[in-house]
Amino acid sequence: MELAQQIVMVVVVFALLGGLLWLLRRRGSVTFSARKAGGRRLEVLERIPLTPQHALHLVRISGKVVLIGTAPSACTLLDQSIAEGLAPQELLHNGQ
Repeated sequence: MELAQQIVMVVVVFALLGGLLWLLRRRGSVTFSARKAGGRRLEVLERIPLTPQHALHLVRISGKVVLIGTAPSACTLLDQSIAEGLAPQELLHNGQ
């Protein structure tokens, strides 16, 4: 009888926690999002394949635009001083 009573108490505690969580989510006090309220911190602006295994990626990381080269064995930061106000196509052709 004691084991059944303990199991019922555990179920009651979980039900109370679930109800409290549901109430807090409904009121907007609790959210389960990995993103910040301000939006995405990592965004791929453009990708240009060079070969089947190599590519250039133009990426915005927390408001900073960087150019990254990828290969099967490595990922290399190529440029981090790219202008913010240009379109992705202009950014890629800016270095030529």
